Amino acid sequence: MAAPSRSILKASRSSVLRQAFAPRFSSTAAKQQTLKERLAELIPVELENVKKIRAEHGKKAFGPVLVDQLYGGMRGLPALIWDGSVLDAEEGIRFRGKTIPECQDLLPKAPGGSEPLPEGLFWLLVTGEVPTAEQVTELSKDWAARSAIPEFVEEILDRCPPTLHPMSQFSLAVTALNHNSAFAKAYQDGVSKKEYWGPTFEDSMDLIAKLPNIAGRIYRNVFGQGKLPAIDASKDYSHNLATLLGFGENQAFVELLRLYLTIHSDHEGGNVSAHTGKLVGSALSDPFLAYGAALNGLAGPLHGLANQEVLIWLRKMQSKIGENASDEAVKEYIWSTLRGGQVVPGYGHAVLRKTDPRYTAQREFALKHLPEDSLFKLVGQIYTLVPDILLEAGKAKNPWPNVDAHSGVLLAHYGLTQMQFYTVLFGVSRAFGVAAQLIWDRALGAPLERPKSYSSSAIQKIFQNKS
Repeated sequence: MAAPSRSILKASRSSVLRQAFAPRFSSTAAKQQTLKERLAELIPVELENVKKIRAEHGKKAFGPVLVDQLYGGMRGLPALIWDGSVLDAEEGIRFRGKTIPECQDLLPKAPGGSEPLPEGLFWLLVTGEVPTAEQVTELSKDWAARSAIPEFVEEILDRCPPTLHPMSQFSLAVTALNHNSAFAKAYQDGVSKKEYWGPTFEDSMDLIAKLPNIAGRIYRNVFGQGKLPAIDASKDYSHNLATLLGFGENQAFVELLRLYLTIHSDHEGGNVSAHTGKLVGSALSDPFLAYGAALNGLAGPLHGLANQEVLIWLRKMQSKIGENASDEAVKEYIWSTLRGGQVVPGYGHAVLRKTDPRYTAQREFALKHLPEDSLFKLVGQIYTLVPDILLEAGKAKNPWPNVDAHSGVLLAHYGLTQMQFYTVLFGVSRAFGVAAQLIWDRALGAPLERPKSYSSSAIQKIFQNKS
């Protein structure tokens, strides 16, 4: 995008949204608004804002599209509207304009806790505002009240063989929730397009609320952890998820889940799972169908499985060179990985050109809670060595660690060692960002996605007589 166009667009957007969308704390003196009530107030404002942006800038160009971008996975191609988060190559992700440290500081926390509650992050993604503690508590209660899954979905999961990958089961169960979709019913009944957002909101809230019960049932069925306990309406979302997984008594693990769900929730719209959810949703598929499709993308080795690969690589390294190995021994193992035609897992990113702030947040958590863990020490040692090696080898535009370089080590430290399940946790988290955007897409009347495609021969013909 050209610099003048970017500055004009930012100025236009900020001037219209300063009052309605500037992150703020709601007054605790007045009656607390629900998330849906606040959203209903914001939608007309944003509709006018989008109308103004399109009137002023609709015919302006972002810049040229290169043939290499079509062959290269559309990297850097401006093609989507995604309001919840924007990823900057230098500073990392911002959720509605706020960095991860700012979210850690501003978002409400559980009593006695120090990490932000994911409920608050979802409120921020949907409204652009920082909720009060009371609003977050009410959201926790609302999700707990919606958390039960239909008996037939329980039966589907219980009949799955334990050899079926947890992500396949996860996608299957989420897709089956379409049976009770408020949006699907409303659409069949002829709901007005202007009202699409209402049933989409209800489905999105149901989706997020039911994910812990689905994830917990999969975990216990596959890994033999006994009967699933009930959701506790007095506890927050992360605490209930930890309990369903069998770790609810470990407060440090509960805190880790609060952090994990928050920082994995959204990473703008171009990644596979986010874009898949938006694309399928644009066909007016309900949020259950859209997110079921997104989960299938997340299950791919190039997207949601990366933290497993990091943990496997670290353990192989430890088994070969031992714990507390010297820098020279670690360097040699890294070089042997590269010489073998493999990448160093957890390093590099399609957009980022600095250390991923999500990595930093997890490192700070580890320094506080598990500074003597041997794998954490190895992760830190690698952090000091890998960037220089990758630069020397010419293997990466970004030689710095991403979020996956750390998350598996933290989960394993607390006893969640079943790596096949890690992507399910990622999937619970990523629902927050996808659901928030699906709500806004329906509120703003986003159309069916239909980009233009070209064949290789067509490209050759287009440019055959051009220099």
